This record gives sequence, structure tokens and C-alpha cells, in this order.
Amino acid sequence: MPSVPLPHRTLPATLVVLATAACATPAPPPLDAFLPTLDPVCYDRTTQPQTAVVDTHLHLRPFGGPPVPFDEVMGYLRDSGVRFVNIYGIGQMLPVDSPCTYYLDCPGTPVLPTLKNDFANAASVVANPPPGIHATLSMTFPDLSRPETIIPSIELLDLEYPGMFRWMGEVNLVKQALFGNGHRPVASEVIARWAPFMEVLRERGIPIAIHSDLGSDEEPTRYLPLMQEVLDLYPDNRIVWMHMGLSLELRTLPATEHITLMSSMLDRYPNLMLDITWRIIDDNYFSKEENQPLYVAFLNEYSNRILPGTDFLASSNKDFEVYRTELEVTSRILAFLNDEAFRNIALGENYFRLLNLEYGAPKVCGAGG
Repeated sequence: MPSVPLPHRTLPATLVVLATAACATPAPPPLDAFLPTLDPVCYDRTTQPQTAVVDTHLHLRPFGGPPVPFDEVMGYLRDSGVRFVNIYGIGQMLPVDSPCTYYLDCPGTPVLPTLKNDFANAASVVANPPPGIHATLSMTFPDLSRPETIIPSIELLDLEYPGMFRWMGEVNLVKQALFGNGHRPVASEVIARWAPFMEVLRERGIPIAIHSDLGSDEEPTRYLPLMQEVLDLYPDNRIVWMHMGLSLELRTLPATEHITLMSSMLDRYPNLMLDITWRIIDDNYFSKEENQPLYVAFLNEYSNRILPGTDFLASSNKDFEVYRTELEVTSRILAFLNDEAFRNIALGENYFRLLNLEYGAPKVCGAGG
């Protein structure tokens, strides 16, 4: 989708260098700079990139057809200044004999859950650990409508790749875009049967990232009760709500209503975090002149509950320019955040804390750095 022009955006005076001399912008610090040291570096927002150094939502495998080679995508990250990545597969794939790489191009063709991509991603990481990149593997296989199948598959991954998977998702509670390919919302009564695998995740400290559409333009909160049911039943699990509940089917919800809803959910559920990945959020919400200050204020207020990323899908028709563009678009709102929010979100502090990693985000220069 083409991005919305942003003639109204005016960078703060301290950030004008980025708009006028991007080609001279230094790269973010190397991976080692995020380790605790006696003399930590600080991050200078007047000269260093305003894009996120962590991509918490990147799909290395497409729905169908060949992927971009693993090493090539890791090169995209290094060249873009990304130092940390959540490696997703795609939990639902088109049939192997399908000519399509994307499900929307094949309406009526079933898109079914599979373990294939999780095995492929783990094999890639074992064979070629990406230099300069901290990679976290995610289990993307779960079929939430068949919870009894999830623990056996976790055990299979444990057997083949012990201790390597530290995340679960993106898993679909309700994804309207897949309705044409056989997906249906998970029934409310089925959510109660998640308890065994949710206990495993809780015991291991593994977050679960859930795609759960709020609704559509015609019925903006039709599916909200499903996400509320999950959060009510599993309040002690670390749950990430993908795309803040937004989707291509919901583009006209007033920003004030969306922000009020998200604020109430964060206030009610202390273990809930929001994912702001996928450019449809910027295209349809963040970049609109009347919305921008509202979302900046929201992200500043809840800055310790937000995760950034691209939602890049590494199908063979993508290249570095596509990834770079996706990173820039999904990071645009970050340039307008205050320093604390920028550190928490763009520099990865939330991500490190969520996964209990040994890394820490650098302080922003001039803010106690």
C-alpha cells in the first residue's frame, strides 16, 4: 500500500539534521554496545537514526513459494541498523502446489497451520548464526482453534532445538483477511481450553503475540470480546496484541476512540503489550495530521508497553529496498516521541525487559546520558 504523504510533519529543531543530511547519519551502535558496561554509550538523536534498532515482528518465510535467503535478510537488518530481531515463520501456509506467494491472491485456497517454517528458521539459525544480530526464534505453528495439538508440537521443537524458541506468535485469534482462505475466529469456549499450553508459556516466561482484529469499519469492535476473554482467563501470561487490533478492514475508527480503548485495555491488564508493526497503522492512523499528536501523546504515556517492528514478509519478490522502506515507515512516529519513550520503544528497552535479556538500551544523550 502506498504511504500517505506527510507534508504536515515538522521535525523538532534538534532532529532537523536527519531530514537534511540523512546520507551522513551515523549507524546505530553495534550489538555489543547494548551490553551493560561501566562506561555505557549514549544515543544521540540529533545525529543517529530515528528508526528502531529492534524488529520484534519479521516473517522469514512466506505463505507460499521460496523465501529470501536467510543470510540476505540478516544483511538487510545490519545495513538498516537493526540489531535485534524476532524471527517469525508463517504459521499458516498455502499448499505446496499453489502458485501463489500471498493468500489474498488465492481466495478459496485453504491456508493451514504447519510446523514447517519453525523448523526451517531454527535450522537456518543453527547453520548460520547471524553476526552482529541477536535473533530470537518464535513458534508460529499454533492453531488456536485446536489447542490440544500445541503442547505436542512444543515438545517436538524442544526435542530438535532445545531451549531455542523464546517467543510464540504471530498466532491468529481472529484475522478477517484470512476468512477467504478458510480461517474462522476462535470460538469463545475454545479459549478456555488453552490453559495447558498457556501454563507452559507462563512457566517458561515466553510471551505470546496474538493477531486479533478489533473489527471492521461496519462493526469496529465486533471481535473485541474474544481478546478480552483471553486477557481475563490468562492475566499472568505476557500477551502482545498485534497491530493494536487494527487491520485493513478497520481504517475509519476515530483515533480518539481507538486510543481510549487501547488505554483502557492497558490499564486493566498489566501484562498486556501492544505491537505497532505493519505500515497500515502509519498509513491509516499515525500519519494523519489530526491523529499524529494524539498517538504521540499515547505512546509517550504508555511507552513501557509498546513494541516496534516492520511485519516484513520475506517472499522472493522482496528486496532490501522493500525492507528499508518498511522499517522507515513503521518507525516514522518514533521520531516524535520524547526521549524516555524513544529509549523504551525504538532502542529496545521494552523488548529486553520482556524477554529478560542481558542487554539494555543506551540512554539518550542529553537526558542523563
